[in-house]
Amino acid sequence: MAMASLSNPITYLPRTRLGFSSSSRGHSFLNPKKSRAIGRKTSLSFTTVCKAVSVEPQSEIEGLNIAEDVSQLIGKTPMVYLNNIVEGCVANVAAKLEIMEPCCSVKDRIGYSMIADAEQRGVITPGKSILVEPTSGNTGIGLAFIAASKGYKLILNNARINEHGKASAVQSIWSRTCGTISGVGHFLKSKNPNIKVIGIEPAESNIISGGKPGPHKIQGIGAGFVPRNLDLEVVDEVIEISSDEAVETAKQVALQEGLLVGISSGAAAAAAIKVAKRPENAGKLIVVVFPSFGERYLSSVLFQSIRDECEKMQPEP
Repeated sequence: MAMASLSNPITYLPRTRLGFSSSSRGHSFLNPKKSRAIGRKTSLSFTTVCKAVSVEPQSEIEGLNIAEDVSQLIGKTPMVYLNNIVEGCVANVAAKLEIMEPCCSVKDRIGYSMIADAEQRGVITPGKSILVEPTSGNTGIGLAFIAASKGYKLILNNARINEHGKASAVQSIWSRTCGTISGVGHFLKSKNPNIKVIGIEPAESNIISGGKPGPHKIQGIGAGFVPRNLDLEVVDEVIEISSDEAVETAKQVALQEGLLVGISSGAAAAAAIKVAKRPENAGKLIVVVFPSFGERYLSSVLFQSIRDECEKMQPEP
């Protein structure tokens, strides 16, 4: 299909790729008959004949970058500098936008990795195996879209578990909590041992820092226990962020930077800003991961103030 625009009336692709054939050689779709006088209308005749084309995916059609399936869209997310929320910082702060994954979360990566790994080991087979995962969050969403694209049936259970279920849950969820910092930390330090890796946990449930578990509002972190997949050897520091600070920072990231992010992204941004204000970090680059998109938290405390404001609105007389 040709795309027309005002500046370029006909944008074309070679006929051999589009499934068209013509009696004349070349790439023009139209064969205008010559007008014998200026000012007369020019008539156009089509000499193009439609032919059958292969339904097999073609990843290289005249340089077009088209993924063969949705799993190929995972990763290679962009980075962007934060410019307005970083007032008073002496270091540069850049955000890794995992909110731009196919299903808007860093857990898209692990959803694909878990299924691909099980396939390679011969544990599961598309169309035959049924996948079960104890999660109601972004891990479940990441698994769901990969399972759908590969032909698996997936059953998701609520992630609220008691003390007896914690160990099995951690085993089944390879990287729900702390997997990102462990994996990223190992890779970065293998490239540059001087890189500092900093983790974040809720101030209200600061287990890693030696505190006690407790309720908090930062979804996605602070499970109340230390998962076995957390490698503290690669973590240089852990910063505590309160729920209120995480929520407020997430709001400010949206208002000042135009990035609609989730509560855990707000916590990460708050910690990154603290680090970027340290004098010893002047001129350095602080990279923060924004794990998930804010639209997913419309029913959470992140948008509670907006909901309250809307509920109080009265129709004008």
